[in-house]
Amino acid sequence: MILPAIKRGSAELAVLVILSEGRLHGYEIAKQIEVRTGGVLRFTLASLYPLLYNLEKRGFVRGAWETTKSGRRRRCYVLTSPGKKQLVPLREEWVQFFRALNQIAGIINA
Repeated sequence: MILPAIKRGSAELAVLVILSEGRLHGYEIAKQIEVRTGGVLRFTLASLYPLLYNLEKRGFVRGAWETTKSGRRRRCYVLTSPGKKQLVPLREEWVQFFRALNQIAGIINA
């Protein structure tokens, strides 16, 4: 079944795109995705952090612990060079996927 792969792929694309714009911690990543998609895509931190750890393990993002002025520790993530390279074909795969959906169902700007 392709749906779990689509869901995983869309989550990966969303996170990599958000991190391509700058360093953020997990809550900020989740919030940016929710805001920029009008609430259509939402991540719980319980689902986001395993994805971030996986992306880090694959070398696409790098995480580092930081301490805020208030003394709170949080892990911030940045997109790595391999992550930037991964983003290019990933975006193209999604363009092709939506083009195929449009051919089948007449979906415009999916």
